[in-house]
Amino acid sequence: MPDEEIEERELDLTAPEVVTKYKSAAEIVNKALQLVISECKPKAKIVDICEKGDAFIREQTGNMYKNVKKKIERGIAFPTCISVNNIVCHFSPLASDETVLEPRDMIKIDMGCHIDGFIAVVAHTHVLQDGPLTGRAADVISAANTAAEVALRLVRPGRKNKDVTEAIQKVAAAYDCKIVEGVLSHQLKQFVIDGNKVVLSMSNPETRVDDAEFEENEVYAVDIVTSTGDGKPKLLDEKQTTIYKRAMDRNYHLKMKSSRFIFSEINQKFPILPFTARALEEKRARLGLVECVNHDLLQPYPVLHEKPGDLVAHIKFTVLLMLNGSDKITFHPLQELKPTKTIDDPEIKAWLALGIKTKKKGGGKKKKGKKGDKAEESMEAEPMDAANGVASQE
Repeated sequence: MPDEEIEERELDLTAPEVVTKYKSAAEIVNKALQLVISECKPKAKIVDICEKGDAFIREQTGNMYKNVKKKIERGIAFPTCISVNNIVCHFSPLASDETVLEPRDMIKIDMGCHIDGFIAVVAHTHVLQDGPLTGRAADVISAANTAAEVALRLVRPGRKNKDVTEAIQKVAAAYDCKIVEGVLSHQLKQFVIDGNKVVLSMSNPETRVDDAEFEENEVYAVDIVTSTGDGKPKLLDEKQTTIYKRAMDRNYHLKMKSSRFIFSEINQKFPILPFTARALEEKRARLGLVECVNHDLLQPYPVLHEKPGDLVAHIKFTVLLMLNGSDKITFHPLQELKPTKTIDDPEIKAWLALGIKTKKKGGGKKKKGKKGDKAEESMEAEPMDAANGVASQE
């Protein structure tokens, strides 16, 4: 199909080219995640590992679509973050940072890739130890993973976002853990990492989102963060914040020369998707970013903390709501978990037994019917171990 025809219609999952780009981005970010996990060793510097994750994505995406006539943007959709123990998210330090990993650290890896603006993101939790995970470490990871598996089965056409919020809170409670407040699962669109349709992880009076219904051909980043603490993280040090995104609807005439220099660099290199200050000229960035943030030209991604001693787990995946069911395209298998809790609640078990893929009845090819006709179909389930919250991976 000519490029002009593709551009004339909305770029969603009805276009095979779009599905291919989502899956290509997912393949790269899954491999990048595997690389980052392999680099996570005691005494390894976090910034070095983050750089390796980002470099891998840049290299792999740079090898794609090199010979097409129209330039296709591709690369990092969300910088590599490695947040340890009670740090919730977004820790991607500057080159001068000396923080290293230690044995038994609980590491949250968060990263994203895009091809032509079609985004695949993933987050995974890994503990620096050999053998199965036990105790509260196993509980908090099982809570996040089981909640994510329930969300995978409930984020499907015809269902509502508020139903997912209630379900994942119930799953976390079953493991005596809390869903971390303020975490949103967003719809993804071309060059849009935080679409307007969202799922709130934790309902509370201070945070409200619009009711929404999931629809076929939509894409979502399902984002679950659980904690053994109270689930109310705090910003302890603004200087730790290094990830920002350009606020497209804001303009301001910056006063400082360093601010104008940095903002010009951001507009040139990172006009739409999140970036790390590590990718900018560091000395000028330190000064210039402050004025940009103070005047709302940039949206910061703060580094949040639970209390010392609390454990935090993070699971995020990208799912395509296809005609034939849900297609989870980003993931990495978990370590062996032996949690202290088991899932006995009948409602949670029922959610985990729900299907993911659509299985047509009667076999053979489906004939095209009139608009509005519904094909007979059932949902085929993916096996799920409700005891420890681990889904089998094909």
